[in-house]
Amino acid sequence: MGFFKKFSNLVSSPDKQREDFGYWVTVRCDRCGEIIRARIDLHNDLSINYGDKGRVTYFSRKVLTGEKRCFQRIEIEMTFNKKRSLVNRQISGGQFVDKK
Repeated sequence: MGFFKKFSNLVSSPDKQREDFGYWVTVRCDRCGEIIRARIDLHNDLSINYGDKGRVTYFSRKVLTGEKRCFQRIEIEMTFNKKRSLVNRQISGGQFVDKK
């Protein structure tokens, strides 16, 4: 194996080891019905909240806008636990759409 191949293997990780640290959200606009999909990066998009007795939670707020028809603003607020699993979510201007 050549020097550059070894160096490349050290710098880049194989696809099997890559993990997606994102949480995907799909919403439907209340005004026009457009489906919008957004990704929350669980490492960079969350704000930490220190609660009572050292309890740690994370918070994210996203404002989504469609591209096709009405440009209605859809605001999503989500709370995650210490392990960055979703605990609570709220939406205004739209509805959450479950995966099918």
